[in-house]
Amino acid sequence: MGMAVGAPGSVKSDINMTPLIDVLLVLLIIFMVIAPVTPKGLETLVPQPAPPNAQPSAADQRTVVISVNKDKSLLINQEPISEDRLGSRLEEIFKTRAERVVFVKGDPDLEYRYVANAIDIAKGAGIDKVGLMTQKVEAGQ
Repeated sequence: MGMAVGAPGSVKSDINMTPLIDVLLVLLIIFMVIAPVTPKGLETLVPQPAPPNAQPSAADQRTVVISVNKDKSLLINQEPISEDRLGSRLEEIFKTRAERVVFVKGDPDLEYRYVANAIDIAKGAGIDKVGLMTQKVEAGQ
């Protein structure tokens, strides 16, 4: 219970908290709506290494690896290909396959933008999942 001090009929100088709380709630809602819109990075997979003494299976032979070399040349499973033909070649490879997974391997001294470009071309060709291969994963570590 509050107590008013002063002459009757004089001006009260109490702070009205309701508009302040309304403004804070509106700002909270605005920030909650904006937060999920922030951009996120590329979704990637990392291939699991095979056991050391395992024989290569048919699934391993069906694995598609896009290699980006130091000189920015592209290879699909050791087959040289140009950047402008990469998308159409990937579409050819995966038109009869149900599982659309590609792994991208880039040279360690290469700028990441060339690897990201290969990932972008693969996504544009309708590849569902794109994984990244590193030297450690390739060596089985």
